[in-house]
Amino acid sequence: QVQLVESGGGLVQAGGSLRLSCAASGPTFSSYNLGWFRQAPGKEREFVAAISWIADNTYYKDSVKGRFTISRDNAKNTVYLQMNSLKPDDSAVYYCAARRGPANAIRLESTYDYWGQGTQVTVSS
Repeated sequence: QVQLVESGGGLVQAGGSLRLSCAASGPTFSSYNLGWFRQAPGKEREFVAAISWIADNTYYKDSVKGRFTISRDNAKNTVYLQMNSLKPDDSAVYYCAARRGPANAIRLESTYDYWGQGTQVTVSS
């Protein structure tokens, strides 16, 4: 069982930056693929970024490429999402998620086994 706790959300002006953190419990953090997803009011939850457990390969939603960076620190059992050049459309509740196994379909929400409670990000124009 893995427990995930997000932090770092808040209110920021357009063009600003935030860094989200997701701390995980459990001794096998390094063997998990980790993802960030977000859900805006009235919309489906969507993939934002992911990092694989092998080789730390990274994957991004097209609209955040070049602005967001996902990274992990296995020694701290933490995954990060650095968000720069934020836009009002980035406003959402951001969730981290974890799954084991190969990185196939890493963008699919349904393939993740563990989820955090979410952290609110609001970008004002």
